[in-house]
Amino acid sequence: MRNELLKGLSKEQIAKAKACKNQEELLVLAKAEGIELTDEQLELVNGGFCSETTEPCPKCGSKSIIKEHRGNDVHMHTVFICKKCGCEWDPD
Repeated sequence: MRNELLKGLSKEQIAKAKACKNQEELLVLAKAEGIELTDEQLELVNGGFCSETTEPCPKCGSKSIIKEHRGNDVHMHTVFICKKCGCEWDPD
């Protein structure tokens, strides 16, 4: 796990973060612990990028959205994730 992701976390939170098996588990943990990740941290976790999109979150209306590319070389698709509430949706 990259040290940039661990800044500002307690020892207990670091242990929980290191126990996560994938990026999705880490995002769920951050939300459950009430940890606000910076755009830089979200980029590191998601391997994608953060962007302000014109499409608001369908759940809370926030425009602070992560655009994430999932899949492999053959089957790639895009998912939007709300940084505020964690809602995920397919933009299509």
